[in-house]
Amino acid sequence: MLLRSFRGLWGIYREREKKKKASLKLIPQLEVPENDGRPAWNSKLQYILAQVGFSVGLGNVWRFPYLCQKNGGGAYLVPYFILLLIIGIPLFFLELAVGQKIRRGSIGVWNYVCPSLGGIGVSSLMVCGFVGLYYNVIIGWSIFYFFQSFQYPLPWSECPIRRNGTLAIVEPECDKSSATTYFWYRQTLNTTSTIAESGGLNIKMTLSLLVAWIIVCLAVIRGIASSGKVMYFSSLFPYVVLFCFLVRGLMLKGSVDGIAHMFTPKMLEPQVWREAATQVFFALGLGFGGVIAFSSYNKIDNNCHFDAVLVSVINFLTSILATLVVFAVLGFKANLMNEKCVVENAEKILGYLNSNVLSHDLIPPHVNFTHLTTADYAEMYGVIKTVKEGSFSQLGLEPCVLEDELNKAVQGTGLAFIAFTEAMTHFPASPFWSVMFFFMLINLGLGSMIGTMTGITTPVLDTYKVQKELFTVCCCIVAFFCGLLFVQRSGNYFVTMFDDYSAGLPLTVVVILENLSVAWIYGTKRFMQDLEDMLGFRPCKIYFYLWKYVSPLFLIVLISATVVEMAISPPGYNAWVEELAQERFQSYPPWALAMCFALIVVAMLPLPLVYIARRFNLISDGSNKLSVSYRKTMMKDISNLEEQDEARSILGAKPGEAPSSGPALPPFNSVIL
Repeated sequence: MLLRSFRGLWGIYREREKKKKASLKLIPQLEVPENDGRPAWNSKLQYILAQVGFSVGLGNVWRFPYLCQKNGGGAYLVPYFILLLIIGIPLFFLELAVGQKIRRGSIGVWNYVCPSLGGIGVSSLMVCGFVGLYYNVIIGWSIFYFFQSFQYPLPWSECPIRRNGTLAIVEPECDKSSATTYFWYRQTLNTTSTIAESGGLNIKMTLSLLVAWIIVCLAVIRGIASSGKVMYFSSLFPYVVLFCFLVRGLMLKGSVDGIAHMFTPKMLEPQVWREAATQVFFALGLGFGGVIAFSSYNKIDNNCHFDAVLVSVINFLTSILATLVVFAVLGFKANLMNEKCVVENAEKILGYLNSNVLSHDLIPPHVNFTHLTTADYAEMYGVIKTVKEGSFSQLGLEPCVLEDELNKAVQGTGLAFIAFTEAMTHFPASPFWSVMFFFMLINLGLGSMIGTMTGITTPVLDTYKVQKELFTVCCCIVAFFCGLLFVQRSGNYFVTMFDDYSAGLPLTVVVILENLSVAWIYGTKRFMQDLEDMLGFRPCKIYFYLWKYVSPLFLIVLISATVVEMAISPPGYNAWVEELAQERFQSYPPWALAMCFALIVVAMLPLPLVYIARRFNLISDGSNKLSVSYRKTMMKDISNLEEQDEARSILGAKPGEAPSSGPALPPFNSVIL
C-alpha cells in the first residue's frame, strides 16, 4: 500500500516536472528579452552615442568653464568630481535601470513604480517642453551665425560706418562697446531695452528658428530609427572640432596664461558645492525623461551599470576638454585686449607729456614707447600713480593688468556669441574657424534636443496609440509657434527667464521623488535584487547606501539652497541699454514676475494633481497598460504558483496557500520593477 502510494506520488512529481520544463520553454525568462514589438537600438555604440549626445550639450562648453573660473579654478574640480560620484552616477544608473527594466517612457515608468507618484513622468514631460522651446532658439542663433560665417572679413570683425554726406563716422553704439557685441545685440537680436517692449518679430531669427525645428523634426520623426543614425555624426563631430580648437588654441600667444589661470586653485566658497551639484545634476540630463526613454529601447539584460559610468566619465572629460579650449582661446583674447590697453594708454601718456601735463622725469629712462612692453607700462603706470596721487584719477589711465582680463567672467550666450566670436576674428582663416565653431554648437544642441524630444514623444506614444510621424510633426509645429515668443526683439529676455525658472527647481523635485519612490517606497533591497536578476551580477553595495540615504539628503539640501537663492536674489534680467551701449540689470515687471512663478507651478502641478486623483480613484493607476514583457513575466510567476498549488493539493495543502519557506508572490498591482 505504501509502495503503491509512493509510486503514485513519484509519477505525479515526474509529470509535474515535465509540465514545468515545457512551460519554461514556452514562456520567456526574465534574462532573455522577448520581441514585444518595441523598437530597439541597432547597436550598443548607437545607444551610447545617443546618451552621450543628450548629456553633452551647450552647458559643457559655456557653463562648466564659467563655473570653473568663478568657483576656484582647479579647486572647483574637486567638489564637482565628488558630487559626480555620490549623486551623478548613482542617479543616472537608477534612471537607466528603471527605463531598461520596465521598457516604457517616463510616464509609464513612474506609473508602474508608484502610481500615486505618477505625476513625476508628467512633470518631466512638462519641463522637457519648456526647455525644448527655448533651447531650440539657441540652435537657431547658432544657425544664423553659421551662415554669416561664410564671408571674409567676418561681419562682426569691424564696426559699421555711418555716412552723412561726405562725413563717415563709426556707429556710436558700436564704438562704445565692441564690434562683436554690437553685432550680437543690434544686428542679430535687434533687442529692445526692456522686456516690456515686444518690438515685433525679428524676421531673421524667426526663419532661423523655423530651420532649427525642421532639422529637429527630421532627426526624430521616426524615433530612434532616425535619431540613432543622426547621433553618429552629431555626437562625434563636436569632439573633432574641440580637439582642432585645442591644438590651434595652444599655438596662440597667451593661451598658456589662460589655461594656467583656469587651473590655479583659489579659495572655495560655500556656494561652490551648490553650483557644482546643480551642474552635475543638469550635465547628465537627470529628470528630463530622455535618459529613461533612450534606455527603454535596450535589451533587458544590457549592462546599464557600465553605461552609467561610461557616459558620466565621458561627460566629465568633455567638460574638461571644453574648458581647456575655452581658456586657451580666452587667454589669447586677454593678451590681445591687454596689449590694446597698453597701446591706447601709452598714447594718452604721450599726449600728456607733449602738453606738459606730465613731466618727462616721470618716465623711466629704459622705457621705449616704440616697443612698449606690458612690464614697462606697469612700471610707468606705478610711478605716475604714486607721484600724481591727488590728480591721478583725472588722467583716465587704466592699469592694463592681464589678470583683470582673465578674471572677466563670461558664460552662456556672452561666451559663445561675443567673447569667443571676438577671439576668432583674430585667427588666421577666421571664417573657417567660425564655421567649425558654430557647426559644433548646432550639433551639440541637436544631440540634446533629440533627447529632449524623445523624452516628450516616447511617454505619449507608449500611453496612446497615435501615429509616430504625425505626432512628431504636430509637436514640432506647435513648438515652433510657441517659440515665436523668443524671436521677438525682446525674445532674449524670455530665454533668460525660461532658463532660470522653468527647469531648475521642478527638475530637482522630480529627481528627488524618483529617488525616494525607488529607494523608500519600492525598496532598495528589492531594487538591488531586481538589478541582480536583470544584469546577472549584484551592483556594489555602496549603491544601496547612496540611493537610500546619501543622494536624498544631498538633493534635499540642494532644493533648500535653490529656494533660498531664489528668495534672496532679486528676480530680474540684464537688459541692453542702447544709449549706454552696455547691459544693465533690471527687475521683472509684475506680469513677468507672475510668469516666472507660473512656469514653476505649471511644471510641478502634475505631482499633487495625479496624487490626489489616484488617492481618490479618479483615474486609473495604469496597471492595465503593462508592457508585454512584464505581463509575460507575471504569467510565468502565476504558472509557477499554480504548479505549487497542484503539488500542495496532492500532499494535503490548501490551494493558493503560500509556502512557508519561500517568498510570497507580490500582488498583480504592486510596484513593478
